[in-house]
Amino acid sequence: MEIENIVANTVLLKAREGGGGKRNGRSKKWKEMLKLPHISLCEELRRTIERDYSSLCEKQPIGRLLFRQFCDTRPELKRCIEFLDAVVGYEVTPDEKRRDCGLNILDTYFNNGSAAHLPEIPQEVVRDCREKLDQSPCKELFKECTRIVHEYLSGAPFSQFQDSMYFSRFVQWKWLERQPVTKNTFRHYRVLGKGGFGEVCACQVRATGKMYACKKLEKKRVKKRKGEAMALNEKRILEKVNSRFVVSLAYAYETKDALCLVLTIMNGGDLKFHIYNMGNSGFDEQRAIFYAAEICCGLEDLHRERIVYRDLKPENILLDDRGHIRISDLGLAVQIPEGETIRGRVGTVGYMAPEVIQNESYTFSPDWWGLGCLIFEMIQGQSPFRRRKERVKREEVDRRVREDPEEYSEKFSEEAKDICRALLAKDPKERLGCQGGGGAEVKQHRIFKNINFKRLEANMLDPPFIPDPRAVYCKDVLDIEQFSTVKGVNLDPTDDDFYHKFVTGSVSIPWQNEMIEMECFKEINVYEADGTLCPDLDVNRPNPPPKRGFFYRLFSREVCFKSGYSDDEEEPYRI
Repeated sequence: MEIENIVANTVLLKAREGGGGKRNGRSKKWKEMLKLPHISLCEELRRTIERDYSSLCEKQPIGRLLFRQFCDTRPELKRCIEFLDAVVGYEVTPDEKRRDCGLNILDTYFNNGSAAHLPEIPQEVVRDCREKLDQSPCKELFKECTRIVHEYLSGAPFSQFQDSMYFSRFVQWKWLERQPVTKNTFRHYRVLGKGGFGEVCACQVRATGKMYACKKLEKKRVKKRKGEAMALNEKRILEKVNSRFVVSLAYAYETKDALCLVLTIMNGGDLKFHIYNMGNSGFDEQRAIFYAAEICCGLEDLHRERIVYRDLKPENILLDDRGHIRISDLGLAVQIPEGETIRGRVGTVGYMAPEVIQNESYTFSPDWWGLGCLIFEMIQGQSPFRRRKERVKREEVDRRVREDPEEYSEKFSEEAKDICRALLAKDPKERLGCQGGGGAEVKQHRIFKNINFKRLEANMLDPPFIPDPRAVYCKDVLDIEQFSTVKGVNLDPTDDDFYHKFVTGSVSIPWQNEMIEMECFKEINVYEADGTLCPDLDVNRPNPPPKRGFFYRLFSREVCFKSGYSDDEEEPYRI
């Protein structure tokens, strides 16, 4: 019924907007859910936690913030952090302003008379930077300087950080991060679509108000199709990749009937919808090239982890609220061991590269072929080897891929034709991106001459299209075909080993980003104004007993009860 779809969409839109209240979607008891433990409860974690500077102070967002708070207490360390931030600013400065920005950094941090002088950098390195800046202000000008500063910070300052209250606070956050995740961690909303093993629905973390997409893998369906290895592979790859241009895995948990992956929600719909359902088929060239640049960055991030994606097509490229894209559905992705190649005829008909169709060995070449197919389809409004809704046998499409040249209409500029031809070279040895340079090779093509990739990677470029925030870019609830009941499959204890490997709770970097983005970190991470230890950080102060509510005190002697809760009276679940 139409009314059912209207209600489902209205509830989802209200949740996306933060619920309309002051808490921005957070539960009434969010501070109880995210209460930091007393430091005495974290001693085992303190002893076993990985103490790697790069992981703790650069990659993990909360660790990075707390290390910076520690550095702010020491003027010589604060100067180092300010220098690193200045270099980040230099790298994303527009080309015409970069020389002046570089000179300002040199005068501020490498002039002996400056209050912000950095003595850690050898003079010969500084001279080399000045000479290069005069010749050409390249984005990597201060690369050696930043390496030296990080090397300095990773020594005595990092050791001192580990003895400070800021490291203790990091351990408290890690304890919270590792608490069990269940279905009660989330509110669940309408179905958005279907995955291979179950539905995908919208969900919201009760404690923070952050919206996600929950991909459900029905346990019986996975077992019947012998999909355990495929499901675990996708989960592990999602966990490994941390890219602005690839959907992130934030949580993995289970219910009685399903395994659940909680992923970045992309409210803007997929490229297939936008190519074919928003007026004339296809995009103008500038819009297509912007998306191609972001996809190129995503592929580069995957390839850096030695992951080949193998299923690039419009329906797997999703738009977020602002109009930026992310690569989704990593079910066919695989990690290639260093120095090895793989075989495998996997992908979607019409998008598979010739070497995949012919079952030849490859590494990352199919992904650059897929990018060529995507650029062609975004501009032309149809894929290069199969017209939209054309009824043709798979064998004929495969033949066209192997033998036929693609045909270009007047929609293509000469630059667009050139990049498509370079990416759609039948021989992978001649293909753009496959001649030793990878993504950097593709980025240098003249069609991207107006794209500042450093600014793009820093999320500083405006997309050419912004989705309507009041629209729900997916099928009506009743138009999404439901899965049939799986019969003849029983779950037993032998499946538990697989579930144990799959269900790992929160994923560190997305979870920490969520705490910062939703401002929970800012509100919870407070210290005593006079610089003394907070009660929860002082091992000499006892851990105070939890506060009990009025009804608990009233009934505790007679009744022990547990029931469901409305959203106004929620149980304080841990996340």
